Amino acid sequence: MTANPDELLATLEQKVDPAHAALVVVDVQNDFLADGGHYHRAGNDVAAVRAAIAALPNLIEQARQAGVLVVFVQAIYDPQYLSGPMRDRNRRRGVEAPRCISGTWGAEFCGVQPRPGEPVVVKHRYSAFAGTTLDALLKERGIRSLLLVGVATEVCVESTARDGYFLDYYITMVADCCGTGRRADQESALYRCERDFGIVASAAEIVAAWQRPCADAVAAAGRADA
Repeated sequence: MTANPDELLATLEQKVDPAHAALVVVDVQNDFLADGGHYHRAGNDVAAVRAAIAALPNLIEQARQAGVLVVFVQAIYDPQYLSGPMRDRNRRRGVEAPRCISGTWGAEFCGVQPRPGEPVVVKHRYSAFAGTTLDALLKERGIRSLLLVGVATEVCVESTARDGYFLDYYITMVADCCGTGRRADQESALYRCERDFGIVASAAEIVAAWQRPCADAVAAAGRADA
């Protein structure tokens, strides 16, 4: 039976349904998370950010087992992709050191890896939708609901959430699979998402929602055999 594209997805179970949900993994890369990467060299506590998204590898594996599409987003900031406003921002902030350059260790994924056949969307702006193939890829596969994870919560993850919402996707931020350097930034981003763009859930809640239909099916089979 073909799903009704106008059906309201009101519950968490509906939003994470593998029939129309995608797990979007944003910027989980060495330059943002690894010791020796750009953010670490700039004096940031990347170990704390890694700890904040410790649940992510398991969530990705659970998504695969549930049949949920997993999309990896990779930031590439080669000089030719930087606009005037981006160069100006970097100069004002004193963050002009190269990061996420094509073909470098810093641009590689950190602690997670796409499997063969899993899409990798390259972006050159904060939002994973800005100037990329992401929207077309999702629509081609009938995706209506996005589960957003990665870094940084209040920058690239939130930018992707906003643009996804404006493109009429249901948005779920996975609180313990999104990370940033300051607790206040994390909390404010999650608050804004819940208030304005979607919902916030934990990895455990999402995995439980994926597992409930299986448990219900086993229970129903048991009753039928009784």
